[in-house]
Amino acid sequence: MKKIVAQHKQARITEEEIPNVKPNYILVKTMYSAISPGTEIMMLEASGEQKFAMGYNAMGVVVECGEGITDVQKGELVACYGAPYVHHAEYLLVPKTLYAKVPNHVDPKEVALSGLGAIAIHALRIADLQFGETAVVVGLGVLGQIIAKIANAAAYNVIACDISKERAGMLNEPNIHAFSTLEEMEEEINKQTNGNGADAVLLCAGGKRSPLTGKCLNWIRNKGKVVIVGDVEPDFPRNQMFAKEAQILISRAGGPGRYDKVYEQQAIDYPYGHIRWTEGRNIAEYVRLVSEERINVKPLIQEVIRFQDAPAAYEELRDKQSPVLTKIINYME
Repeated sequence: MKKIVAQHKQARITEEEIPNVKPNYILVKTMYSAISPGTEIMMLEASGEQKFAMGYNAMGVVVECGEGITDVQKGELVACYGAPYVHHAEYLLVPKTLYAKVPNHVDPKEVALSGLGAIAIHALRIADLQFGETAVVVGLGVLGQIIAKIANAAAYNVIACDISKERAGMLNEPNIHAFSTLEEMEEEINKQTNGNGADAVLLCAGGKRSPLTGKCLNWIRNKGKVVIVGDVEPDFPRNQMFAKEAQILISRAGGPGRYDKVYEQQAIDYPYGHIRWTEGRNIAEYVRLVSEERINVKPLIQEVIRFQDAPAAYEELRDKQSPVLTKIINYME
């Protein structure tokens, strides 16, 4: 099978053996996968002599089920998430804790974004907002866009900002207030909250030393929250944190279970009554939101490319001003 790897700061296609199915895993023939520019370009730029696989969002058809698999059958569609099990590859061996069944009426390209969807959902769970509260989303790459859409579907008051007018304009949806300058965004926060400040700010912008870490504390209310979603160094001024008794939170990937070998590698799920929202259940929730048309991610799917053209696509996605936020890789051409 063919697979996309990073090496020497370049993406290229390699050939590997199709993995053998094993208990509590399924073998998936990939139909579509989605590039996550923020994470993958950072990995690409850090790559050296050693090859490593790219990607973590995909969907496809089940071609074989291992012993212990009871929730899907051969021929059914699934969305899946999470390296080192999910990559840009023609076949994927996925544990039962990292996929969700996809209804037949759903556009498969939309659920190829399931990993980003799970990450977005987990970030909002970390924010722990209540109905009617104000969420500010800063940075409208593909992840910020999905977070804003899900927050809006949950009936939070959503204010968003990106320095790119094109990206801010993509959130042209009822009840979402999107801006391309911090000044406009700040005015809207004051207006919407009567000067009290937002309940939570979700930082989705990249950049290790971001000026936003100092500014965002001005946008929250007393005892408000800042959730770090992007690759931002948590360097916050203590005086501002103390003055508002602010909570600084970090959202780690798609939810409980991520990076736990028992949950992922051994495919042992957490008890439903103890940990309600695992990364696997967050994948399923994203699929539900798409299938019930609670969110519209079609505007994010602007370019579908052939698998053999994927390595060149990374160069185009380096442009942070581009309105093309991701590229969907088609494995069927």
